[in-house]
Amino acid sequence: MERSVDVAVIGAGTAGLAAVSQVRQANKSFVLINGGELGTTCARVGCMPSKALIQVGHDLHRRELFDREGIEGGEGLSANLPDILEHVRDLRDILVDRVLGNSTDQMEEEFLDGYARFVEPGRLQVGDDVIQAENIIIACGTRPVVPPAWVDFGDQILTSDTLFEQEDLPESVAVVGLGIIGLELGQALAQLGIAVTGIDQAETIAGLSDPSARQSAIEVMSRAFPLWLGHTAELQDEGGRIRVSAGEQSVVVDKVLAAMGRQPNLDWLALEHAGIALDDQGAPSFDPATMRCGDSRVFIAGDISGSDQVLHEAAAEGRIAGYNAARDESIAFARKTPLAITFSSPNICTVGTAYDALDPEEIETGEMRLGPVGRALLMGANRGIVRLYADKRSGVLLGATVIAERGEHLAHLLAWCIGEKMTVLQLLRKPFYHPTMEEAIQGALKDLLQKLDLPTSPPDIPPELEALS
Repeated sequence: MERSVDVAVIGAGTAGLAAVSQVRQANKSFVLINGGELGTTCARVGCMPSKALIQVGHDLHRRELFDREGIEGGEGLSANLPDILEHVRDLRDILVDRVLGNSTDQMEEEFLDGYARFVEPGRLQVGDDVIQAENIIIACGTRPVVPPAWVDFGDQILTSDTLFEQEDLPESVAVVGLGIIGLELGQALAQLGIAVTGIDQAETIAGLSDPSARQSAIEVMSRAFPLWLGHTAELQDEGGRIRVSAGEQSVVVDKVLAAMGRQPNLDWLALEHAGIALDDQGAPSFDPATMRCGDSRVFIAGDISGSDQVLHEAAAEGRIAGYNAARDESIAFARKTPLAITFSSPNICTVGTAYDALDPEEIETGEMRLGPVGRALLMGANRGIVRLYADKRSGVLLGATVIAERGEHLAHLLAWCIGEKMTVLQLLRKPFYHPTMEEAIQGALKDLLQKLDLPTSPPDIPPELEALS
């Protein structure tokens, strides 16, 4: 069957659904095409099931503080791994059902189940159907990277797509790749009593470029499981188990969790027929302010864009692509302040401009270690650091790295302040309640203020009262 629509959206994930909402508001005809499972990466295999597992791991791990706090009996607690995995899947299924109930379940002829491929510009083949679309949005997502040489190990190789489907977990796991996914899942598994070894070819974790923050993060995370950095992992069969080697170190494990990033689902799209420019990797070239591919009527959105693979960015890109696809002229939108959070314990967060993207001659850096922060001490979580980067001439906050328990909240606060281009002095004039984790930000700001050559008035006095001081 052949039909024509104003907009064809490829992919029913977070970005695709956000794009559809904009197309609907513009009263344009559309078709939403999806091959594979529905329910969004976040709800089905990403943010939500991983956080459910992380929460259980953190809850059980808390028992290690019980003796110090005078709570007895903590040593009697243990993890029933099959029940934990069933709990994670139950929560996952609730969230997936919510997504489906508010999206594709409500569609009839607008939804098409199948894999799309370009046959020519503006023309898609989906099984026996042909779609002629004035505008096309590519939002078909990503999948975990698994090296071809590892495929022969079969189900001994786990990914974030398969971990939550396990009925039980092995006694030992090597986590290869210590970005956000590897750190979060690696620590959760370790807290549940599994012997975990973490490996990454980089000399850092969570992509941290700030040397002080990197050292702090490695020191803290090494308490959860050993980290082998700076070497590529090599696998070989060891009598039905897997020997994982990295440099001069090796370990024999039951399974390997591949957490080396995600690759775009471009294989079946036949982009060479789309009439758009492709980069050296075969991915579409596009304008991140409009999500448009050159002068074509093809738009990109979501994880496939290669930008930060997080839900709020995918949703934003979907809205931008959907808005522009539904109109003749493309509008350039300002992008949100960069924000990345690793939900480990402590949280590892980067905000604003990355440390290695800043000119060291143009900035000053302030820091606060969590050792003396009262709230952190009370929680038994006073390891970590807050690092802030400000323009040395204006004092405007540019970026931050946070290694802290409940750092997710500090990171949001800092992202909002950076987005508003607030200065160190303006921030210090805000209230900081005692005892809170926010006092770590206050300490880093005070450290920054001492290094900045700015005309200052008493920072703790509101401007309207300065004349009385």
